[in-house]
Amino acid sequence: MVATSATSSFFPLPSSSLDPNAKTNNKVTSTNFAGLGPTPNSGGRMKVKPNAQAPPKINGKKVGLPGSVEIETSQQQQPAPRTFINQLPDWSMLLAAITTVFLAAEKQWMMLDWKPRRSDMIMDPFGLGRIVQDGLVFRQNFSIRSYEIGADRSASIETVMNHLQETALNHVKTAGLLGDGFGSTPEMVKTNLIWVVTRMQVVVDKYPTWGDVVEVDTWVSKSGKNGMRRDWLVRDGNTGQILTRASSVWVMMNKLMRRLSKIPEEVRGEIEPYFVDSDPVLAEDSRKLTKLDDKTADYVRSGLTPRWSDLDVNQHVNNVKYIGWILESAPVGMMESQKLKSMTLEYRRECGRDSVLQSLTAVSGCDIGNLGTAGEVECQHLLRLQDGAEVVRGRTEWSSKTPTTTWDITP
Repeated sequence: MVATSATSSFFPLPSSSLDPNAKTNNKVTSTNFAGLGPTPNSGGRMKVKPNAQAPPKINGKKVGLPGSVEIETSQQQQPAPRTFINQLPDWSMLLAAITTVFLAAEKQWMMLDWKPRRSDMIMDPFGLGRIVQDGLVFRQNFSIRSYEIGADRSASIETVMNHLQETALNHVKTAGLLGDGFGSTPEMVKTNLIWVVTRMQVVVDKYPTWGDVVEVDTWVSKSGKNGMRRDWLVRDGNTGQILTRASSVWVMMNKLMRRLSKIPEEVRGEIEPYFVDSDPVLAEDSRKLTKLDDKTADYVRSGLTPRWSDLDVNQHVNNVKYIGWILESAPVGMMESQKLKSMTLEYRRECGRDSVLQSLTAVSGCDIGNLGTAGEVECQHLLRLQDGAEVVRGRTEWSSKTPTTTWDITP
């Protein structure tokens, strides 16, 4: 009744609403606002209690309140009674935080827990490389990827050569000699000098296949007055079997003048502490490489042009790309039945992205028509510019992929 009296002073209700025996009327009745007048001692102003409610509106029009509705203005809503359940803290936020911490810790642990778990795994699984043998040899591991194998399910010669090049650059980087260039030392950068390969000799005893891990060792030695020799030894990461041996000779070239240069004393002081006093991993093949022409070549492939991805940071064609171009003119029958077991290359000139080249190959040691059954095949190669200038001379030796079986029929 206190609530009803308070409400009546602002919104006079019809008398029927005060009758408890009256039937409920669902019709909306008008509200009488006559009682909202100025009170005495208010200076002609109307006083409204703070908790008074304005009449509701429907579609922007004021409507009356139902007669049976009581509006409480003097009492506040009582809070829910305190029990054991609603006094407990909200554990959901704490559990979410704990879960997040544990998930982050598990992720970090999985990233750090890379130690080998199998006996057939080798160290350095990420292939980052490290210095070994008194700080003079660099070693790096490589896992053979599916995109690095060819039609015969073995790694291609380009894959092997890419591994050799990668270890050479990482050797310079790990030794702290890498300047702002492609294998150039800090002193070489000051004088605009870069390394260029002049001769490469490779012998492949066995090609790895998909999933194999290979271990590559590389080191450098002195070669003449103005050269540097770099050797590689590639082993099977699990058995230690030697797969590939390679040796190369490098000289310096001014990248602005594009001319060969002597080794400055400042540069010599940087690299000589890393020279290994040892013989080449391969005995030098002193046989002269034959110069081919259109008459002496058995196969010619023309119109070879570099793509942008074939260039290195020195803006000339990557050395490995030359090998692919040389083999472009090799006969398909030989590629299918033979495997490349040795290669000797002489780099005579660089080429850029606007160069157009020809690849020439001459086959010796067997009948061209019987390449599929030949046991041993030797090829001479020439890669030249369209104007006839020589880029690379080469010689390759091939052996049968399927060794012949000798049957003993002696009684």
